[in-house]
Amino acid sequence: MGGINGTALEGLREALRGPVVAPQDPGYDEVRSIYNAMIDRRPAVLARCVDAADVRTAISFAQDRGVDLAVRGGGHSGPGLCLVDDGLVLDLSPMRWVRADPATATAQVGGGCRLGDLDHATHTFSLGIPTGINSTTGVGGLTLGGGHGYLTRTYGLTIDSLLSADVVLADGTFVTASETDHPDLFWALRGGGGNFGVVTSFTFRLHPVHTVGFAVTVWPVDRTPEVLRWYREFLPAAPEDLYGFFALLVVPPGPPFPEPLHGQRMCGVLWCHTGGPDEDRLAETLTVVNDPAPPAFHFSAPMPYTALQSMFDPLYPKGLQWYWRGAFFDTISDAAFDVHLRYGQSLPTGLSTMHLYPVDGAAHRLGADDTAWAYRDAVWSGVIVGVDPEPDRAGLIRQWCVDYWSDLHPHSMGGSYINFLGRQEGAERVRTTYRGNYDRLASVKRTYDPGNFFRANQNIPPAAG
Repeated sequence: MGGINGTALEGLREALRGPVVAPQDPGYDEVRSIYNAMIDRRPAVLARCVDAADVRTAISFAQDRGVDLAVRGGGHSGPGLCLVDDGLVLDLSPMRWVRADPATATAQVGGGCRLGDLDHATHTFSLGIPTGINSTTGVGGLTLGGGHGYLTRTYGLTIDSLLSADVVLADGTFVTASETDHPDLFWALRGGGGNFGVVTSFTFRLHPVHTVGFAVTVWPVDRTPEVLRWYREFLPAAPEDLYGFFALLVVPPGPPFPEPLHGQRMCGVLWCHTGGPDEDRLAETLTVVNDPAPPAFHFSAPMPYTALQSMFDPLYPKGLQWYWRGAFFDTISDAAFDVHLRYGQSLPTGLSTMHLYPVDGAAHRLGADDTAWAYRDAVWSGVIVGVDPEPDRAGLIRQWCVDYWSDLHPHSMGGSYINFLGRQEGAERVRTTYRGNYDRLASVKRTYDPGNFFRANQNIPPAAG
């Protein structure tokens, strides 16, 4: 049990308002489980914090006993950085509250919230912010990494809507970071990951969104080069209220896809039009889907934004085996076409996929050094994902992912969205991801966490002082 004996554990139970779970407690295995079942780590204790006071107590407890600490929000960390063996997991999941204010078009969001919690609270006011594409993702981890999704071309990255953050620092100090208070910390939190403290709440600016135009177009996977050649020209030139991510996929067995396509390897684009719910307007915008090649299937309909946000939840529930790698692209080069075709034809399992998410449009209105997110000139954030329910296929999906990424990497910009960095990619990959912002981040780290206490992350060690 490392540095945590029975007496210390009972003291922690008495000091926290939230529950404390240890290996001998009922439900320990469920509480320590995260979204990615490929991760199997055994913390000495999980402190399920209900407020900032609990967070301060848990931090002090870990420091006093010299044990490692990891911070868990939604538990979606692909590399499993929200868990630590033999240490303390500071679990924010009880802090799932949202206070949305339609009068000011703002929302304060607890550190343990998931995207679905935020969407539920804001959708009733026809408001929202750019976030990811799975409602079970944690708001905290997604935001601290930068955050992108269906609304990015219209409203920018998640961090572009962040107004302030309440943070507990390594020394227990509680601060609010914003453009005017602790602006250096606020700059670093917008893309620098969990390196600087525990964010107990976020305050966001909200934007108009309610019913969107949804569409999905798929072509036979052999058409990948033609579709990519068309897509790389069409989408960046399209109005910013049209979003579409390119995917290589195995067609899932369910609506809206017709049964003859189920289980077929395809390439495709999933579209979101925020210009209004009018079906004719969406259809007019997408008359060009026949240009690269006749689609095998095309479907469009108006849809509540919350329904779009949760569309993939049933397909990708908690408990699957995951392995992923990411990369930024400023173009989709001709040389990359054959790489995508080859690995699309060899998708190893029905849930494995590759997505190219647009990060242009409104996301390009800020400069490379305005936030920690350094790739403001990227046009796509790509992710290669090996997924399967069976543990004995973990090696297969990992190898496919690594091989695909290795062959594609020469055609990328070098870095990756920090939330798409995989396990054991190394310190140099983190540095590459932050480009010229890395040294500034290391300096901010020295100010707010000089002992590198928060290191269970894609770590940025403090600059030498």
